[in-house]
Amino acid sequence: MSGQTMSVRIMAAAAGLGLLCLAPAVAQTAQESSTVSQLPLQELPSVADLADRLLPAVVEITIEAGQGGSSEAGPATPGTPPGDDEQNQATPEDPNNPFKDFFEDFLRRAPGQPQQRMTSMGSGFVVDPSGIIVTNNHVVEGAESIEVRFSDDTVLKAELVGRDPKTDLAVIRVKPEKPLPVVSFGDSDRLRIGEWVMAIGNPFGLGGSVSLGIVSARNRDINAGPYDDFIQTDAAINKGNSGGPLFNLKGEVMGINTAIFSPSGGSVGIGFSVPANTAKNVIDQLIQFGETRRGWLGVKIQSVTDDIAESLNLGKAGGALVADVTPTGPAEKAGIQAGDVVIEFNGRPVNSMRDLPKIVAETPIGSKVPVKLLRKGQEVMVTAEVGRLEDGEKLADAGTAGGDAAKPAPAVVTVLGMTVSSMTDELRAQFTIDKDLKGAVVTEVAADGPAADKRLEPGDVITEAGEKEVLGAADISARIDEAKKANKNSLLLLVAKGGKASEMRFIALKIKE
Repeated sequence: MSGQTMSVRIMAAAAGLGLLCLAPAVAQTAQESSTVSQLPLQELPSVADLADRLLPAVVEITIEAGQGGSSEAGPATPGTPPGDDEQNQATPEDPNNPFKDFFEDFLRRAPGQPQQRMTSMGSGFVVDPSGIIVTNNHVVEGAESIEVRFSDDTVLKAELVGRDPKTDLAVIRVKPEKPLPVVSFGDSDRLRIGEWVMAIGNPFGLGGSVSLGIVSARNRDINAGPYDDFIQTDAAINKGNSGGPLFNLKGEVMGINTAIFSPSGGSVGIGFSVPANTAKNVIDQLIQFGETRRGWLGVKIQSVTDDIAESLNLGKAGGALVADVTPTGPAEKAGIQAGDVVIEFNGRPVNSMRDLPKIVAETPIGSKVPVKLLRKGQEVMVTAEVGRLEDGEKLADAGTAGGDAAKPAPAVVTVLGMTVSSMTDELRAQFTIDKDLKGAVVTEVAADGPAADKRLEPGDVITEAGEKEVLGAADISARIDEAKKANKNSLLLLVAKGGKASEMRFIALKIKE
């Protein structure tokens, strides 16, 4: 396809009916023939007996929703939970979000009736003989009615038990006349790259279908949500497979099929499943409470880049950098500060920013846990009492703000490819800066300077420089001089993007080439 461009998008695997005609394969490439010939025939697995045993526990799910009422109009796991993830997480409105077109062509309307009720289809599997079924949130979100079809063509009405958009999981319940066949979760942490896996689901509304493949990768972050840790597989997963199980060859559920990467809407051998170990705790909470009850620390974090690591004298990049601390939250009460780097939480290492939200979420609410930090190059231990994320979201929505401070004298400096002014009422009004935010305002940025390289913009507010508070523009010049005297190559700034206290992040600006 040289010279051609191909629009590639990531799509949800669940979908309504729609037939896809494929041209028959007429030849096998030399590379494929060579690969297959290297595998002894006796080593290729047969899954016939396994499929016979598992198919009765996998179901087809059909939902009906009123016009505009279906959830399948947006991403499966949008946004970022306040306090425990990187701040430039993609959102549905972000044009760079690869999940923006997740559900294009997802719903089908009755021919000739564009304003009528809409239906869509997905998959699920039974985990309790009394009628508890697991599926994806995007399969059932917005549903006004849910029907479940079993492998023997029995159809039962279902009710929603609970759902979790952040992991794209949901639980529904049917009331069968007799106990249902079930499947159980395995330990997805033991899954190995290259291991055989089997997907069962309802692709394109065709009914129970089995596909076989291998685990292509683990711990995939596809920018779908705060807890991305997907299993990638080349087992065929198509529209309609959403919510269906991914099994190992022992018949244990290793994951819940959720998304595909596809240029055409069909399987190209890149599918993604929520790991069983991520799903189990969420599903247990949905069954018990009808909602999730995740742990919450009350911090906004970002990745530690090489520049930031050098600015903080960390030696190497790693851990989760605290960009902001929620007032009255668990982190503030524990003494955690902006600029700290979390390297261990409750005895579990935090190797990267992505690790912390998941570890905290899985920690029981009310637990008092040790947190190991790096603060100005020194290890510090604190104890934090874990709060509840859902309560933290409400606190963040309330918009708690800081207190008053002495007003700095007006001043303007031009440094590192930007012009910075002390805060004034005029600048606050011009750039719509939060009323209680303190610092120095970026008013101009040169196109070819260090500030532009780090995407600083007019209206950004520098609240700290060199790990010290900034009250006026003159403080920026002073911190640069201090950094040069200390023979540092860069200066660490804490910046409120767009003048918003809710958008704090650390930026390391080069002061030496």
